[in-house]
Amino acid sequence: MEPVTVSIVTYNSEHVFEAIARFKKEILPYYPVTLRLFDNHSTPAYVEKLRALASKQILITAAKHNHGFGFGHNVNLAQTRDPYFVCCNPDILINRASFVTMYEFLAADATISMITPKITAPDGQVQYLIRDKLDVFDYMLRFTHSPWVKRLFAKRLARYECRDLSEERQQIRFGSGAFMFLQAELLRQIGGFDERFFMYFEDNDLCMRINQAGGKIFYLPDAPVIHYYARDSHKSTSGFKMFLTSMYRYFHKWGWRLF
Repeated sequence: MEPVTVSIVTYNSEHVFEAIARFKKEILPYYPVTLRLFDNHSTPAYVEKLRALASKQILITAAKHNHGFGFGHNVNLAQTRDPYFVCCNPDILINRASFVTMYEFLAADATISMITPKITAPDGQVQYLIRDKLDVFDYMLRFTHSPWVKRLFAKRLARYECRDLSEERQQIRFGSGAFMFLQAELLRQIGGFDERFFMYFEDNDLCMRINQAGGKIFYLPDAPVIHYYARDSHKSTSGFKMFLTSMYRYFHKWGWRLF
């Protein structure tokens, strides 16, 4: 296996220590993998706890300001020349088999630029995070609290969430930023993440630029990972405002698609 950098950007994440422990148990002792953690100005006690985990394979960068999700991954990317780069949320748990499956699939074909795995909740429920198209109407549907509206547009929501994806490996248009296994060189060529997206839509924007550059994105259902999935945009006013800001920036950049 060639060297792999796993990049985790965290901000007071309660699950990151479990995620690191999983990497230490399942992956770091066996493969040339470096775990780079970028902390976005968490509490001093949290940062101290992170720093205590530093080793030759676990490198910690503690920022003095929070510049967002994409910024942190870009810093980690700039600090490595490894041929493979994984963007991993701090609330992701991965096993050795899934990691190796994704690596071998990506390493076997240089035309494949990115892999996204099947992502499930801790109870095994699939989180439908794959997208084929993005439009404003479907995003608003997902945020509505009205059961009758969701029932009325149930088929449309199911299509939007790609619930009919087969259990076969297949090319997709938009993978989830929760876990992206990438060819690092293409990521460098397209300039990494667009840092204008503080949080939300930075993964959609990245996928658009990968597609635009002629790269291929694949979904591997046989390489599952577990995701705690905070869904902060659904829980807080500030999170929802941040989501709307990023949504505006995304459609302003790529063209408004209402339906």
